[in-house]
Amino acid sequence: MRTILITGPGGSGRSTIAAATAQAAAGTGTRTLLLGADRGDTLGAALGVVTGAAPVEAAENLTAWRPDATESFRADLTAFQERASTALELLGAARLDAEEVTPLPGAEELALLRALRDAALSEAYDLLVVDLPPTSHALALLALPEELRRYLRRLLPAERQAARALRPVLGRLAGVPMPSEWLYDTAGRWDVELAAVEAVLADRDTTVRLVAEPGPAGADAVRAAGLALALRGLRPDALVANRVLPESVEDTWLAGLNVQQRKTLDEWQGTYDVQQVPHLGHDPRGTDDLTALGVPGVNAAGSTVEWPVTDRLAEDGVLVWGIPLPGAIRDELDLVRRGDELVVTVGRFRRIVPLPSALRRCTVAGAALREGELRIRFAPDPDLWPQGR
Repeated sequence: MRTILITGPGGSGRSTIAAATAQAAAGTGTRTLLLGADRGDTLGAALGVVTGAAPVEAAENLTAWRPDATESFRADLTAFQERASTALELLGAARLDAEEVTPLPGAEELALLRALRDAALSEAYDLLVVDLPPTSHALALLALPEELRRYLRRLLPAERQAARALRPVLGRLAGVPMPSEWLYDTAGRWDVELAAVEAVLADRDTTVRLVAEPGPAGADAVRAAGLALALRGLRPDALVANRVLPESVEDTWLAGLNVQQRKTLDEWQGTYDVQQVPHLGHDPRGTDDLTALGVPGVNAAGSTVEWPVTDRLAEDGVLVWGIPLPGAIRDELDLVRRGDELVVTVGRFRRIVPLPSALRRCTVAGAALREGELRIRFAPDPDLWPQGR
């Protein structure tokens, strides 16, 4: 199954483009699921149907679904209280009833990730179109599975479970129940669920598509989004320039806006596969308007980008790790090695990545940003590197 993740700055019309993309794919006979997380029914408004917590058939071969974050959060909290009942009773805590629970910030994002995983594993669809939140929230959403798994590994290392046989003894010595068992079981279950989501996001059949209205604000948003996606090892398959005015506009005010749009479009052409979607003169509503937009079809290419390690030991005595970061500025780059991890900071974006196994036995010998690629040089550590290499 192919997956298209669609995002863009707020107000760019990304939900409309997502709905049009899903409708166009369904029209070719592709079994398509359109997935969204907005609290308001923006997808339903574009499709001309009401969408909600239960999947609804919006058209032939097209299903639309907005998972209910509230219900999902209540179910998770209830299950957690059941598993942690011993610890909660020890602390004298009063349980929360499902009726008094309201979702915390981030519940919508977690519900969307879970729905994305379930849809990908269901094998009921050929194409999954995901209407992600606005770009700033979407970038945090894409990073969430990897970061949460890292936190779990640091806070609850799997190797500590080797002491399971000692827990009853420790419990008797301490005089209190030890909650370690359910805690590690819960962490293990979360890790499996997050790994499944991470696998969908990193799959070669998953593509990321940006939507923006050409202009100064859109250009700034696209530049930041492209850099942040590159740091995640992703590259948009297309940039949908939305609400593009006709080239011949006589009105003075619209003529100025048209010039501004054309300038931005020219700038984008050299970097992205730009697909223009016309301004209809009104907000698109219903199948006819969505068809009139003429959105681009599904691209066969994925969005994942390789970070290769080049062996230059014979020539220069180093291994070079190449990280594509188009649009990065040298003054905004920062690198810190922490054990077997590398902390890469580009402007306001940061990612902590594990080093490839070969580089863990090396020391950092320098780095340079050339032609949109960060090239980090690693020199073998004589104490750790295999002899005779």
